[in-house]
Amino acid sequence: MRLDKIFRSYFHDSEPGGAVLIARDGKVIYEGAFGVADIGMKAAITPQTLFNTGSISKTFVAYGILHLAARNRLSLDDELYKYFPDFRDTAIARKVKLHHLLTHTSGLPDSRKVGEERAFYLVAKDAENFAPLKETTNLLFEPGTRYKYSNPAFNGLALIIEMVSGMKWQNYIRDSIFIPAGMLTSTITDGPHPESGVSHGYVKNKEGQFEELDYGEEPTFAAAGNGGVWSSVQELWKYEQAIQKNIFLTEEWTKKSRTVFPYRGWMDETPSRLGLSWFLTRELNMEMKGHTGSQGGFISDYLWLPEKKLFYVLLCNIPRPINEIRAAVLETVLK
Repeated sequence: MRLDKIFRSYFHDSEPGGAVLIARDGKVIYEGAFGVADIGMKAAITPQTLFNTGSISKTFVAYGILHLAARNRLSLDDELYKYFPDFRDTAIARKVKLHHLLTHTSGLPDSRKVGEERAFYLVAKDAENFAPLKETTNLLFEPGTRYKYSNPAFNGLALIIEMVSGMKWQNYIRDSIFIPAGMLTSTITDGPHPESGVSHGYVKNKEGQFEELDYGEEPTFAAAGNGGVWSSVQELWKYEQAIQKNIFLTEEWTKKSRTVFPYRGWMDETPSRLGLSWFLTRELNMEMKGHTGSQGGFISDYLWLPEKKLFYVLLCNIPRPINEIRAAVLETVLK
């Protein structure tokens, strides 16, 4: 099969690899698993293997915020000051709203000193990763006028879920999204958790040997709000179906999550393409809604093409050229 040939050109049975699922018109048309989840245990990857999804996690945090907003427990127009009155510059905390964090348009600089404080950031959680942003005295730009991708913004959003819900944000996502969607094995980083039952991420060193690169080796890996969700290709397909069927949000809120958020004063050279928090683009003359993820040795690609009713997800525990793979897959599937 042509798809098998594509994936086997990137993955090898005795090495870290990946899992993939493709669905069309609501039915799975291809499912594949290649390589090993753990080099030491030689456990083969399956469609049920849990991978760290990297920044795809941000969509879960976003839906946690929207879930609370839909129940009038917070507003997307809330100022950061409402939740973080300890911001050094009160004016900045009043200027930045929750929707700015969700769309990477806050203008808050990523002031973490990850390189200088590597040991600290190997174990630092969401609060420690968001704390440096509270010392901001100068924004990169006026909120809502430009785009600048921000990981710590989502550490802050995760903390807000905890403040409003009164429970650990990981548990709130489990109860409000994972369980309703039927994602019963998916989990979220909480310090070193999960310590077992998941794949490990790897990279090759200068000698060509595989080295593990995830919790304990990769700084900021413990900061779960920006990249802490662990899931499988099968359960991410359940996630997509739950989104489309409005299982955990109303149709109005689901539509808002996948519509470009309107900013009247947009000044960036690149047109706004962010929903809450999906990337909304038009490629190959098709509308695309998706998100990629990269953290440690993990890399992932999640894509929904509404016009073709096509869903594609690839999860890897070794860096691979996901854009190149996606192009080859779409060329094959859309013929």
